[in-house]
Order: sequence, then C-alpha cells, then structure tokens
Amino acid sequence: MTSRFACLAAVALAAGCISAAQADIVLGASVQETGPIANTGRYYTDAYNFAVDKINAAGGVDVGGKKEKLVLKIYDNQSDLNLSVRQYVQLLTQDKVNFLLGPFASNFAIADSAISEKYQVPMVQGGGASDQIYTRNFKYVFGTLPPASDYFGSTLAMMKQLKPMPGKIALLFADDAFDVSVADGTRPLIQRQGFDLAFDQKYASNASDFGSIIAQIKAKQVQAVLVAGHETEVLNFIRQAKSLNYAPLMYSFTVGVPSADFRKSIGADADYAFGMTSWMPSADQKDRWFGDGAAFNKAWIAKYQYEPDYHAASGVADVEALVHAIEAAGSTDPKKVRDELAKVNFPSLYGPIKFAANGQISLPQQVIQVQKGEVKTIYSDKFLSQPLYPMPVWDKR
Repeated sequence: MTSRFACLAAVALAAGCISAAQADIVLGASVQETGPIANTGRYYTDAYNFAVDKINAAGGVDVGGKKEKLVLKIYDNQSDLNLSVRQYVQLLTQDKVNFLLGPFASNFAIADSAISEKYQVPMVQGGGASDQIYTRNFKYVFGTLPPASDYFGSTLAMMKQLKPMPGKIALLFADDAFDVSVADGTRPLIQRQGFDLAFDQKYASNASDFGSIIAQIKAKQVQAVLVAGHETEVLNFIRQAKSLNYAPLMYSFTVGVPSADFRKSIGADADYAFGMTSWMPSADQKDRWFGDGAAFNKAWIAKYQYEPDYHAASGVADVEALVHAIEAAGSTDPKKVRDELAKVNFPSLYGPIKFAANGQISLPQQVIQVQKGEVKTIYSDKFLSQPLYPMPVWDKR
C-alpha cells in the first residue's frame, strides 16, 4: 500500500516530509492513482496537493486565532473499490486523520462515505455525483458535483431550440451508480420536454463493443443519442459510429468532452461531440487563494502541464470548503466542523459553494461542444455561442 504526503509546514520545508502524527491538520483520501480509472483519478490527487500547497503558502488555516498547516495523506486504491473502503478505515482508525477528502467515481463515493458516516468524520468529495450518495440521510458527506439526475437537463433544454429539432432520442447508460442516476433523472426530463425516447439501453461498464447498439438505434432512425458512461466507453462509441457510418443529428456525453486527453485520443473525430460541465475557467469566479478561475487554470497548466477540467476545480473546492468550515468552527472538532460545512456559503474558483440540506451542491450544467479541436461553451439557460449542428455524415466532414 503506497501513501503520499503533502508536507508543507515551515519545518517540513527544511527537514523533509513529516509524519501524520506531527501534522497540525491532516486530510486523508483514497484515490485512483493507478488502475483503469486513474486517468481521471489523477485530477483529485493533483487538486488536493495544489490546494494544500496554496493554502499553506498563504499562511495556513486560522483555527481559533492560531495558524495551523495542512498535511495531506493519500493512498492509491488502484481503482479497487474494496481496497478503497479498507483504506478509509485505516485513515480514520490507524492514521487518525482529522478530515476526509473523497475518491473519484460515484460507486466509490457511496461506499467510502459510509465510513465517514460510521466514524462521524466529515468527508467533502467532488468525485461522485450520483443521487444515491445523498438519499441515505447521511450527515457527514458533502459533495461539490451537482446531481447526476440533472446532467442532461440543460442539453435537453437546448435541443428544444435546435433546428431541426431532434425527435427520437436514444438513452444509453453504463450499469454503475452514477450512470444509472443519470438515466433515472433523464427519462422524466425527456418526457417533460416532449421528445420520443425511442431507445433506452443499459450496457456493461467498460464495454468495448457498441456495434449491436448502434445498429439498433440506426434502424430506429434515432436523431439524438445521449450517453452516460466512462471516457473509454465514449471513445469506443464514437470510433464505432464512424466505422459504421452512423451520424445522428447530434450526440452528447456525460464525460470526455471537457478533457484534453479525450480530444487527443481521437483527434478531429471529437468534433461535433456535445457534453456538459459544471465548470469552465473564468475571471468572474473569485477565489480567496487562487485569485479567480482563470488564474487558477493558468497556474494549474504551468504546474502540471495539462488542462484542468471540472474534476480538478471541484477537488480544489473540496479542500477550500473544509478550510472555511474549520475556520468558522474555530476548531478541528469533527462535529463542529460538520455543522459549519452545512452552513458554508463562499465564492470560489469553481463557483459558489453552498450545500443543500442533503449535503450536495447545486450548480448549472453548461452545454459544451468540441469545435475544431477546441471546447466551446454553447448553452446554459440561453445560447452563449453557435453550435455546430446538425452533425454531418462522416464522409462529408
């Protein structure tokens, strides 16, 4: 089992890494640093470290008039859910961390937040959006991703205004907690907007063959395809849609589109793909430590040599939320900090941070699209730029 410390107290700068026992405030997490979903998990390791660095460099955390430093302890769960649960138990029972940050992915967040609830230690996580995380009446889990059930809400609102308006819709979703929540929330939205849900299909996570599904939706003359899945599945879907020469009027994906790696993987074939994001960098997003969202974006690229997306921004906001709550409580007592987390309301590089009664944040999903290799913001509650629509057939691109 590997661990990583962000040891940034002044003494640590001179003497090297300090142990968790010597730390002022220890934040613990189990993150997918290796394994099948490490490509997204890395955002959280990098975000937690970046936020801790920045806060400590600014003097640390004011706890009842005393400045204390943050130390970060992260275990690599190797994309293994059972290992992740064991590591969160270890963080609390052996490592005695003060507070928890979350893993990536909703199925991990569901299982791991049960540990924080059992031991009554707050977890702030920006890696899981499934509604299932927040329907258990837990008091110690807080999340900075908006509800999965509304991920396609802004996309469907936009589709009502497209010309020609798509009529028949296919809804495809993986069989994990996040994607099932997306599908469960999307069905009533489709009905409310007056579209025809012509195809509704669950598929196995990590599916590589979408040939049969594409053949079926092509036969049903589906005009818009909505896919809730993982990035590798989305890439496979697009590659096979091209090979089968299937081009609906549009398709939209819950993941992939905001990521530079996604666009690099398939090059120009990423064009025309719609997606959504709860964050795009902006100078309007004022932040206590990073200045604003645009400055954060620039600093992240300089440090890590890749572009941040909403996973990175939400991960930083998780650390910031804990710091705001600790300072408001004037204490590191977990119950007092939990009560202050329930009341936080502050601007950040990610957007306004305020948790609902169930512990989840509410932020609008912006519709984005890849256009000539770049991500463009298309729609929020109105059109912000012109979409490339309808999508041309593959041999006419």
